[in-house]
Amino acid sequence: MRNISKNLIIWYSQFKRDLPWRNTSDPYLIWVSEIILQQTQVDQGISYYFNFIKTFPNIQSLAQANIDEVLNIWQGLGYYSRARNMYHTANVIVNSLNDKFPENFIELKKLKGIGDYTAAAIASFSFKEPIPVVDGNVFRVLSRLYGIFESTQTSNGKKTFYNKALDLIDQKQPDVFNQAMMEFGALQCTPTNPNCNLCIFKSICFAYNRGLISELPLKKQKIKKRERYFYFLHLIYKDTFFIEKRTSQDIWKLLHQFPLIESDSEISIDEIVNHKLWNKIFKNINPKINSNIVKKKHVLSHQIIHANFLKIEVPSTNEFIDKNLINIHLEDLNKYSIPRLIDRYLNDNK
Repeated sequence: MRNISKNLIIWYSQFKRDLPWRNTSDPYLIWVSEIILQQTQVDQGISYYFNFIKTFPNIQSLAQANIDEVLNIWQGLGYYSRARNMYHTANVIVNSLNDKFPENFIELKKLKGIGDYTAAAIASFSFKEPIPVVDGNVFRVLSRLYGIFESTQTSNGKKTFYNKALDLIDQKQPDVFNQAMMEFGALQCTPTNPNCNLCIFKSICFAYNRGLISELPLKKQKIKKRERYFYFLHLIYKDTFFIEKRTSQDIWKLLHQFPLIESDSEISIDEIVNHKLWNKIFKNINPKINSNIVKKKHVLSHQIIHANFLKIEVPSTNEFIDKNLINIHLEDLNKYSIPRLIDRYLNDNK
């Protein structure tokens, strides 16, 4: 065990990438980087990381911000609950914890949006607590190295991997060990076509010596994605258009969008103009509908959005019943956070 940890740390010192969050022990900066990287590739995450900490350089500035500012900075990263949870946790730390992050795994996990992985990362990288950080890279390395055939999707499987990482972790350098383990999975023991011939562990690797590299770790079960049909009403008045804020417990909560009619299946223009939302908006208006409907497919982790954008010219704004609609100019759109889907549509249809 000791030799594996020692050799891994030596490998890391030679081949690690120079990533900005590796040059600090500040729990705030580590927290920001780990939340960004949860569902984001490193190459994309770096620019968002720099932009985020430039705008909110410390926990106090994040807590004092407006949630719309936070969501606006987050735009394009997706999984916006991450940003909402960060904003909530920043306020808890500033207002209830004297501006200081908890210094151990157990207390960190009590904060919203901080689960096992993120708590372990902050605890080990900032406070050198010997808690293993177990992500997809670590699952892959341990599964292949030790021949672990348990699923990472079960509680028993996760416990097995965690205990194996706990046996391996360097007690004096838990921060370096955790970084090394994840980096080894990201650069050396990759999901496909790992460079096994140059692997420092090939002589003892269970999967390599039995021809099971492609079999381990066990493949995750495919998620059946929910299909949704969105009909966005791009209401145009002169050189302005209308948006609204999403408030329901759903994707894109607190982001802004065009007024939306949703259906479980495709619907016709006749069905749209007879919808209750249409009648609410256009009760006293005769709008002009552009017959060219723009269609875009937007794939998320658990659902597929079939988006349809209808350009609709309105002769006046005085008769609108729905006072939740916000009338804006295109040049003011950067003041509002919007889903990537709508951003793509606007960029393609300027």
